[in-house]
Amino acid sequence: MPKLPKASFQTTEKIWMNGRMIDWQNANVHVLSHALHYGSGVFEGVRFYETSKGSAIFRLKEHTARLFYSAKSLAMKVPFSQKEISAAICKTVRVNKISSGYIRPLAFFDYGKMGLNPIGAPVSVVIACWPWGSYLGGKPIRVKTSKLIRLHPDSVVADAKVCGHYINSILASLEIKKAKFDEALFLDHRGFVAEGPGENIFFLKKGVLHTPKLGSILAGITRDSIVEIAKDFGIPTKEGNYRLKDLYSAEELFFTGTAAEVQPIGSLDSKKIGDGRVGLITAKLRETYLAAVAGKIPKYKKWLTLVK
Repeated sequence: MPKLPKASFQTTEKIWMNGRMIDWQNANVHVLSHALHYGSGVFEGVRFYETSKGSAIFRLKEHTARLFYSAKSLAMKVPFSQKEISAAICKTVRVNKISSGYIRPLAFFDYGKMGLNPIGAPVSVVIACWPWGSYLGGKPIRVKTSKLIRLHPDSVVADAKVCGHYINSILASLEIKKAKFDEALFLDHRGFVAEGPGENIFFLKKGVLHTPKLGSILAGITRDSIVEIAKDFGIPTKEGNYRLKDLYSAEELFFTGTAAEVQPIGSLDSKKIGDGRVGLITAKLRETYLAAVAGKIPKYKKWLTLVK
């Protein structure tokens, strides 16, 4: 087996693949696998955290359910049950003996058929995990609105995590990095604010949190968690259709996502948000979220699945 090139992230020893634990370097697929050519796969991004009782996976049930929802959008029959996939995710973390990090479950149409219609190609499932720290750094970032729009909800299943959808995010990320910004923001086909390439977005104005309503965005699991935390603090949250001008005049602005967690935004399109620093409400929500995922707040332990 040829030696793999060095990865830009810390790898682990084992990957779960179709029911078996195999060595990381042997987790391979055929070059004519359907998903490699057409993007016919679905995936999740899941984090696990170190707690006083051991490693715990954040909202495992919801992530697994969304994986199967995404698979259904491609008429993909996953050859394992949700219970089996959840157990395999726990096993992958346990076998690799790391206390915190990121998990990538992926189901895809594998080798056996070419042509756009994937029905008839076998479905493979893999689960990998590795250590991964802050995705965007934690400090207020510079965001720029992409010239690209978020995928039209009448062209795709907008709330499914389909591999092929993410070419939209890749193109926006390349555009924004070239312009020397930290992250992109998508508008939807109507010109309303949608989301980032891999994050949902919130803004604060006059004590009320606002976030784009569902329909053309991903129904983020971290997004849902922040809405619940805000409610517990008595901070009202409204979902609606918003223009860029609404965000430009916001007092605070932040992204949420499994990888990004709660990420403050200091400027949008070179316009400073508030004083450009982490806002008080953003800091409060972020601090609470990070304490919750670490198992430090009893009321949110319902979100954690201990890896035993």
